[in-house]
Amino acid sequence: MGKFRGWHIVAGIAAMVLTGILGTAMGLNNTAAFMSSCVAFVAVAMWMDGRITRRRREESALDGARDPALDPTLDPGAAVDSDASKRER
Repeated sequence: MGKFRGWHIVAGIAAMVLTGILGTAMGLNNTAAFMSSCVAFVAVAMWMDGRITRRRREESALDGARDPALDPTLDPGAAVDSDASKRER
Protein backbone atom coordinates (compact mmCIF):
# COMPACT_ATOMS: atom_id res chain seq x y z
CA MET A 1 0.00 0.00 0.00
CA GLY A 2 2.94 2.29 0.35
CA LYS A 3 2.89 5.84 1.68
CA PHE A 4 -0.28 6.93 -0.14
CA ARG A 5 -2.93 7.65 2.52
CA GLY A 6 -5.95 8.27 0.29
CA TRP A 7 -7.06 4.74 -0.57
CA HIS A 8 -10.34 5.21 1.28
CA ILE A 9 -11.12 8.24 -0.90
CA VAL A 10 -10.25 6.35 -4.08
CA ALA A 11 -12.51 3.45 -3.05
CA GLY A 12 -15.31 5.88 -2.19
CA ILE A 13 -15.07 7.59 -5.57
CA ALA A 14 -15.12 4.23 -7.35
CA ALA A 15 -18.24 3.26 -5.40
CA MET A 16 -19.80 6.62 -6.22
CA VAL A 17 -19.21 6.18 -9.95
CA LEU A 18 -20.51 2.61 -9.93
CA THR A 19 -23.62 3.58 -7.96
CA GLY A 20 -24.29 6.51 -10.29
CA ILE A 21 -24.07 4.26 -13.33
CA LEU A 22 -26.30 1.62 -11.77
CA GLY A 23 -28.81 4.23 -10.58
CA THR A 24 -29.07 5.75 -14.04
CA ALA A 25 -29.41 2.30 -15.61
CA MET A 26 -32.23 1.50 -13.16
CA GLY A 27 -34.09 4.61 -14.29
CA LEU A 28 -33.56 6.87 -11.26
CA ASN A 29 -33.69 10.59 -11.91
CA ASN A 30 -30.48 12.60 -11.58
CA THR A 31 -31.16 13.73 -8.01
CA ALA A 32 -31.83 10.20 -6.75
CA ALA A 33 -28.79 8.79 -8.58
CA PHE A 34 -26.57 11.53 -7.11
CA MET A 35 -27.90 11.07 -3.57
CA SER A 36 -27.41 7.31 -3.68
CA SER A 37 -23.91 7.87 -5.04
CA CYS A 38 -23.10 10.17 -2.13
CA VAL A 39 -24.37 7.61 0.37
CA ALA A 40 -22.26 4.91 -1.29
CA PHE A 41 -19.20 7.18 -1.22
CA VAL A 42 -19.49 7.85 2.52
CA ALA A 43 -20.23 4.21 3.39
CA VAL A 44 -17.37 2.74 1.38
CA ALA A 45 -14.87 5.44 2.38
CA MET A 46 -15.60 4.94 6.09
CA TRP A 47 -15.50 1.17 5.80
CA MET A 48 -12.22 1.24 3.88
CA ASP A 49 -10.67 3.71 6.32
CA GLY A 50 -11.58 1.43 9.22
CA ARG A 51 -10.08 -1.59 7.51
CA ILE A 52 -6.85 0.25 6.70
CA THR A 53 -6.57 1.57 10.26
CA ARG A 54 -7.17 -1.88 11.74
CA ARG A 55 -4.54 -3.39 9.44
CA ARG A 56 -1.95 -0.75 10.33
CA ARG A 57 -2.60 -1.23 14.06
CA GLU A 58 -2.18 -5.00 13.73
CA GLU A 59 1.05 -4.56 11.78
CA SER A 60 2.48 -2.13 14.32
CA ALA A 61 1.47 -4.41 17.20
CA LEU A 62 3.19 -7.35 15.52
CA ASP A 63 6.32 -5.29 14.91
CA GLY A 64 6.39 -4.22 18.57
CA ALA A 65 5.88 -7.81 19.73
CA ARG A 66 8.73 -9.08 17.58
CA ASP A 67 11.32 -6.56 18.78
CA PRO A 68 11.15 -5.76 22.51
CA ALA A 69 13.87 -3.14 22.08
CA LEU A 70 11.36 -0.97 20.20
CA ASP A 71 8.77 -1.19 23.00
CA PRO A 72 9.65 1.37 25.70
CA THR A 73 7.21 -0.15 28.20
CA LEU A 74 9.20 -3.37 28.46
CA ASP A 75 12.05 -3.51 30.95
CA PRO A 76 14.49 -6.19 29.76
CA GLY A 77 16.09 -6.42 33.21
CA ALA A 78 12.84 -7.08 35.06
CA ALA A 79 12.03 -10.65 35.99
CA VAL A 80 8.77 -12.01 34.66
CA ASP A 81 6.81 -12.95 37.76
CA SER A 82 3.04 -12.85 38.06
CA ASP A 83 3.18 -12.36 41.84
CA ALA A 84 5.93 -9.74 41.91
CA SER A 85 3.53 -6.90 42.75
CA LYS A 86 2.21 -8.81 45.78
CA ARG A 87 5.72 -9.44 47.12
CA GLU A 88 6.88 -5.84 46.83
CA ARG A 89 4.36 -4.60 49.43
